[in-house]
Amino acid sequence: MKISVLGTGYVGLVSGVCLAEKGHHVVCVDIDPQKVEQTNQGIPVIFENGLEALLKKNIPDRFSATTDLGRAIIETDLSIIAVGTPFNGDQIDLTYIREVSRQIGEALRQKPAYHVVVVKSTVVPGTTESVVLPIIEKASGKKAGDDFGLGMNPEFLREGMAVLDFMNPDRIVLGGVDNRTLDQLEALYSVFEGVDIIRTTPKTAEMIKYTANALLATMISFSNEIGNLCASLGGIDVVDVMKGVHLDKRFSPILPDGQRIVPQFTTYLEAGCGFGGSCFPKDVKALIAHGKRAGRPMSLLDSVIDVNENQPQQVLEILKRYIPDVRGRRLAILGLAFKPETDDMRESPAIPIISRLLSAGARVQAFDPVAQTEAKKLFGDEGIIYCETLSQAIKGVDAVILLTRWEQFRNLPDLLNGIDGPPLLIDGRRMLDKRYFTRYAGIGLRDGDDIQSH
Repeated sequence: MKISVLGTGYVGLVSGVCLAEKGHHVVCVDIDPQKVEQTNQGIPVIFENGLEALLKKNIPDRFSATTDLGRAIIETDLSIIAVGTPFNGDQIDLTYIREVSRQIGEALRQKPAYHVVVVKSTVVPGTTESVVLPIIEKASGKKAGDDFGLGMNPEFLREGMAVLDFMNPDRIVLGGVDNRTLDQLEALYSVFEGVDIIRTTPKTAEMIKYTANALLATMISFSNEIGNLCASLGGIDVVDVMKGVHLDKRFSPILPDGQRIVPQFTTYLEAGCGFGGSCFPKDVKALIAHGKRAGRPMSLLDSVIDVNENQPQQVLEILKRYIPDVRGRRLAILGLAFKPETDDMRESPAIPIISRLLSAGARVQAFDPVAQTEAKKLFGDEGIIYCETLSQAIKGVDAVILLTRWEQFRNLPDLLNGIDGPPLLIDGRRMLDKRYFTRYAGIGLRDGDDIQSH
């Protein structure tokens, strides 16, 4: 199938490259000539594991990029909308959705053949049919369901694992205005064998996406609230508590041979310094706003956001108990991206933590394997040393603050214990075993409850 993907961001580029890898012929469209040129050279405009190799493999035979949206629509059978939908504080901003819908309509006016338009951008329930559909109809002079197809196909991609997730989906959700659209979407995804497919309406497909993200965000904030309570009560480590919860056979089933299955979703039931990224914060806030406009306050999700926005402060309060005045003190920040295997710093807990430390006069030594360039855009160089290695970051500091679960940080026990008078480690992700450190503190653990003295 010939496909055009409108947008070369995180969702668009990953989707386009992976569909090309699956045998489709794909052209990605972007308004930025520099991004298009870079993409056609085989250099992804985003960092994502495995993406560069697949991009280079499929250029130019099955994948290319262009700024010519009209031509891309004319020469393809199906178009995927993958433009940004940022949250503006009151609702998601549909500026890009509206503009690309208008351009699609203008292109379809010149195209006699049937064409399917699919929204993959995350939009609140009702957007595809109440916003995208009328704009395309007006600009094209055609009617959805008769002259062109219209559908909604949400993405369920984890940053850092997006290529793997796209190539090995756990489900494919297809929302369409009619059966012809749904049949075309099924044909698009027929290259993925043995995957559960849901055929539904665009509005339901949109709601599935928001519900999935809101549930995962709720699990994280629930775990963090429990962790904060454990720290307040004392004598309880949230790591032990959540391990006991995970072993419930409804969460981790036991097979007849006695083997236990540990689902990946249990990683969302662990306390830490909060969630970030381009999806969870934006999507939960958008769903709250959408509910309020519908006359349905979302009190539970309001609390999810409140807990999350306060969680970076928990890290700072731990630090303050050990170092009341950070002015002039050297502090290592390990991890800048909101999660490992990505350079995305959007809504990262590192942002408020570093900002407050700098405001208080601390001297920050920061290290992240891939997000340093993004951090420099946010913070500049004043007050921060961007270190090239983990060893450099922890050298000569008073405390080490771990904020991202990068696998290489598991080397910290050996590195810190090799220092004479090792610095305090504050584990904001509780990814390391407290028994291996001379001085350890972390989320969900009261000071003094570890096995070490400070």
